[in-house]
Amino acid sequence: MIRGLAAAAVAHAAPAALFLPQLRPPRLAGRGDSGHVALTFDDGPNPESTPQFLRALEKLDVRATFFVLGRELAAAPELGREIAAAGHEIAVHGWDHRCFLRRSPKALHEELTHTVDLIELVTGTRPQWLRAPYGVFSASALVSARMLGLQPVLWSTWGFDWTSRATPRSVVRTVCRRLTGGGTILLHDSDIAAAPGAWRSALGAVPVLVAECRERGLAVGPLCEHASGLLRGLESGMEIGRRVESAGR
Repeated sequence: MIRGLAAAAVAHAAPAALFLPQLRPPRLAGRGDSGHVALTFDDGPNPESTPQFLRALEKLDVRATFFVLGRELAAAPELGREIAAAGHEIAVHGWDHRCFLRRSPKALHEELTHTVDLIELVTGTRPQWLRAPYGVFSASALVSARMLGLQPVLWSTWGFDWTSRATPRSVVRTVCRRLTGGGTILLHDSDIAAAPGAWRSALGAVPVLVAECRERGLAVGPLCEHASGLLRGLESGMEIGRRVESAGR
């Protein structure tokens, strides 16, 4: 029995290893069309910071994907509508920012379902993508993704923009180390899981990063514009969920 419980625990936590870039398959890393870069933001919507990102993106004529927390969207549904009305894509980042490994399968599924339903209620569009807080998926999260029709996705480059030491320059430098065509950039439009005010480093970096991409001949947009390359010939989140379910039988 102890061995069985240990095996179940290992199976539950095994997908967390995909957080490591060297173990992350291209689909999960958000690898898409080679002439495009997906710009994504996590942890909003935040009434103080998110509108500033919306204004910056409008000036740049860029659309992005916002991975929202259900609890934050419930507190600011009008901001969610504003994000969608501006042409941005809204995706699922969980109900709150707790690690998926800390949630029971039942509780996690209920929270993800609630978040999906809330996004659809607020925006009129059912979300397509799921990104785990901290980039840590669990087996039950992948099963829930399959059941809810969500595609799990992480990122190929990020800015370390959540620390108190981050600056626009450091964010640009860090992102550009791994920035290539077909990549997915992760930034944060909220400091709910970051140092207070850390989002300002990402805000200052956005115009520079967009200019860098355009200088390289790369279009910048949301994951939905990235998706033909992202999904072509790769496993969908539903297929991954089936594998996890089969392994658990």
